[in-house]
Formats: sequence, structure tokens, C-alpha cells
Amino acid sequence: MKVKKGQLLELDISGIAFGGKGLAKVDGFTVFVDKTVPLDTVIARIVKRKKQYAEARVEMVLKASPFRVDPPCMYSGFCGGCKWQFLSYDKQLAYKQQHVEESLKHIGNIHDVRVHPATASPLIFEYRNKMEFSCSDRRWLLPDEMDQMDIDRDFALGLHVPGTFYKVLDTRACLLQPELGNPILDDVRTYIRNSDAPVYGLHSHIGFWRFLMLRHSVAYDQWMVNIVTATEDRDTVTPLSDKLMETYPQIVSVVNNVTSRKAGVAIGEREIPLSGLTCIKDKIGAFEFEISANSFFQTNTRGAERLYKTVKEYAGLSDQETVVDLYSGTGAIAIYLSGSAQKVIGMEIAESAVNDAMNNCRLNGVSNCSFILGDIKEGLKKLTSRPDVMIIDPPRAGMHKDVVVRIIDMAPERIVYVSCNPATMARDLGMLKDSYAVLEVQPVDMFPHTYHIESVARLELK
Repeated sequence: MKVKKGQLLELDISGIAFGGKGLAKVDGFTVFVDKTVPLDTVIARIVKRKKQYAEARVEMVLKASPFRVDPPCMYSGFCGGCKWQFLSYDKQLAYKQQHVEESLKHIGNIHDVRVHPATASPLIFEYRNKMEFSCSDRRWLLPDEMDQMDIDRDFALGLHVPGTFYKVLDTRACLLQPELGNPILDDVRTYIRNSDAPVYGLHSHIGFWRFLMLRHSVAYDQWMVNIVTATEDRDTVTPLSDKLMETYPQIVSVVNNVTSRKAGVAIGEREIPLSGLTCIKDKIGAFEFEISANSFFQTNTRGAERLYKTVKEYAGLSDQETVVDLYSGTGAIAIYLSGSAQKVIGMEIAESAVNDAMNNCRLNGVSNCSFILGDIKEGLKKLTSRPDVMIIDPPRAGMHKDVVVRIIDMAPERIVYVSCNPATMARDLGMLKDSYAVLEVQPVDMFPHTYHIESVARLELK
């Protein structure tokens, strides 16, 4: 059968591809179907046709998979925050493990490596300690809202429709953040709507209110509210700050980040403290970390402890080793390992992250961690001796090939590779496999109801 754009097809969903879409075959030709799970039978319309594959949209579910569950969120299927709520959590974990295995085989050409079952997140809802909500002068309507004439279509504060920068849902509640975040979100929404200052237009780039960022400390049950605006106007934002501090004792910090950049990123060019503290504190294991509005911190605090325990186990430390931590960020892994190593040397390109890392060392009384600021390729040249263990936790894009060459030249006995992207992990391990044996991989789920998965790989020098 020839597959054409616009065509309606009855499809049996046989698998899930990395990216979360269901997978079907039409006479051997691959069709990816959004919002489906294996064992669904659906009527789907082809919306995109390429040489090697097609993409389709579900028109009707003829037979629902036994793996389907009723999603508790009213925005499920429309919001880009979590696309897998309709898939049972045990199956989410199974498919994430499968994606890691397939990436290693097909991208890294690495076979016969044990990929353990994915470690579950301690919580599958209310697990995120940081949420960003966008303001927009145009609200994206849900299907059942289309005919409601009393809806204000010129205002939204919420999350984005998948794959778009300008389609914003007016999100009343997000189940991924702790429960108190939702009334805070609603109070901010009410204040902004009643304000004389306009919300920001994502097309026009005109307006005042841009983002609301909420951060939560799991250890101390405290909140930070970061109000991101296009310009500075303390007379407009201060009453909101005062109202939040009066209403919610759990809010200990309100700040205003100001940015004139057009990019849709909730990071300010400068920050104005409004009420309370300028940061909050949270803990991973026994270690405490200060978190400012723009600091990096793992978004699933409880899951991060399970991730770092795996890193520590795979590092196999005995208090005598020199550990080098590449892409060390704000120093969380380095500090977590510090009590089991002779010394830990972190490398990081972002100056603000290195400053945070050194501050976190002081906060925890850690004296055997140091940090090299700069490009990783250059930083590795500054090492005068071979490390015993190397921790590699790169960004989603993975490592530069020059970094891989330098690592192979340095030849640390053990490598622990931490990744949030199975594809780039597989590529990087493929470049290392002639020199290192990949012994095992442990997926760790930090992002329930999404297809994203963290992985920790243990490597030893051949």
C-alpha cells in the first residue's frame, strides 16, 4: 500500500519510538502515531510523508491498549509538560529501558551490555521542584473551550502546547508540581489579569509580564517565586510580592528577574530581590545546596538522590582516589562523592555555576573539591596527573569528539557516564568502546509521564 498525506488508515500500534510516539507498520513502511501506545488499534490520518517514514494523527481509537490509563490531568494530550500520562507507569519504565538498550545497539553499536530495569521515581506526581509558566496575550483553547464565548482569549499564564513557542494554555493546575504551587499560580494569574501592565506578546515582543517561575525545597518545604518581566517596575511587582508573602508562610523568597531579550527563556539580565531571602536551600542526601532563581538544580530532588547513589556505586571509591568530574555544574555530584575520594576536581564552562559550586562546598564544609573554569578541552590539558576515576555528565548534546580523544589519552581506570539523552550517550560510548568496556547501564527515571530518561553507565579501561 502506498502511504499518502491526508490518507486515513487503520493501524495496529506495535511499539513506541524514542520521542514517545507510537509505532506502526504499513507493508513494512514505518508510521509514527502521536498519542498512541502499543496494542492500540486506531484510525489515523497521515499528516506528514517522508521517504523513510510518515507521521500520523489519531482520529479514533478503535481498540484501546490494556496499557492505557485514564490521565488525571485535564490538559493531558494538549500540554507539552508530560505526554505519557495515558500510559501506565510500569510500562513507561519498561519502554524507557528499551529506548536505552536500542540506542546502545543501533547508535553506539554496543551489544551484550546489561541495561538494568529503570529505577522508578519516588513520586510520579508532584515531583518537580521547579516550574516555569509563560505569559501570553493570546490563549490557546482546548477543544471543549472553543464554543465558550465568555473565555478571555487575550490572556494566558501556563504551559506550552508541544512543539510551539507561541501556543500557551491558561494552565489552572499542574500535577507535576507540589500541590501548593497551584494556588500560588492562581493568585499570580488573578493579580496579573487585574494589573494595568500588559502581558507579553510572544509575536509582538511587546508587554510587561513574561514568566512565573516557582521553586520548591523538598527538604524544608519552602518556596521561591521568581517573577520575570520585560522591564523594571517595582511599583507594579511589589504589591504582588507582598500579597504572596502575606498569604503563604511557605514562601520565603520573591525575586524579580528583568530581561529585554526576545528569546523565550525565563532568565533575567538582572535580578531584583523583592521580599525575603535571595535563595532557598534543599538537600540531596546529607548535603545542602543553596538555590537561587537562575541556579541549576536537578528538578526531581528525590530522584536525584537515587541517581547520585548509582553514580557513587559505579565509581567504586575507597577514599584514596582522585576523581575528575567533567561538566560539574554547581558541584552536586562532586560534593556528593567528596567524602569517599581523596580529592575531586570539577570542570565547568559557566562561571556562575563554578561560583555556586564553591559556595556549596563552603556550605557543606567540603575542602577536597576544586573547580577549573573554562572549556573542558582546555581544562583537561591543565591536569598534571592521571585521574583514577572520571565522572562525565555532559549536556544533552553529549561530548565534543576532541574531549573524547583527550579522555582516551588520559586513560582513567574507571569512567562513570551520566546522561539525560540515550542517543548521545550511545554515540559517545561508541567512541570510547575500543578503549573502554561498557559493563552495565542503569536507567534512572527523573521525569515520570515523559519519554525522557537519565542513565548511568559504568566503564572500565581495557
